Amino acid sequence: MSWFQLDSDSVVERARAAARPVEVPSLGASLRRGIVGFTLLSVAGFTPWAVAGRWLSRHLGEAGFYCVCAVVFIGLSGLLLHRLILGPGSLGRFYKLFGLAFSANAVGWMAGWMSLWGNTGSLVGLLAGTTAMGWILALAFDAKRAAPAAIAALFVLNTAGYFAGGWIEGAFLATNHLPLLGDSLSKAGQFVVVKLIWGLCYGAGFGAGLGIAFHLCQSQTRAKLLELEREQTS
Repeated sequence: MSWFQLDSDSVVERARAAARPVEVPSLGASLRRGIVGFTLLSVAGFTPWAVAGRWLSRHLGEAGFYCVCAVVFIGLSGLLLHRLILGPGSLGRFYKLFGLAFSANAVGWMAGWMSLWGNTGSLVGLLAGTTAMGWILALAFDAKRAAPAAIAALFVLNTAGYFAGGWIEGAFLATNHLPLLGDSLSKAGQFVVVKLIWGLCYGAGFGAGLGIAFHLCQSQTRAKLLELEREQTS
């Protein structure tokens, strides 16, 4: 059984009732939508850390600080990414699904990171978080067979983006200088830019994983929507 009426039959019923063409994106289109949307979302979500990370950690604690970032991610997610869900009525359903899935991902990541710290904690947290998110997506779309591939896409691409951003921050901390900016910004300003660059890397990687995961979990829905399109045009 699917969640939030996201199974293929429910989506086709809504599409039939809407009596208008429904976009059925290719894998490439889903990938681009995920990358662009989540990269913008990630920069917004990383902004509290980049601009006020120390203040938030001091007043809310580390877990509270991460919760603030998660709220930004979830709050803006629907506006930027809801079209990853096929068919009419995607905005509200996306908020429900992504709110649940991203919260599970955040809890998994925080548990790994705050238990083990360092690269090991990050990897364990990334694996725990993306596993939870992948399963939730697969269950929501009634596509359990897609879960392993969705989890793999989320984990590999999220990890790549996360550690790429971390490497850039590490290189900056080692040299205390961001060559492209020269002396146009103070060291504190350059550090803010580096954190936002990390957000760009994380967003592109995780967004790619989301685009693939949503595409995989809706393969049956795509097939039925294409069949409906053929019926309506014949």
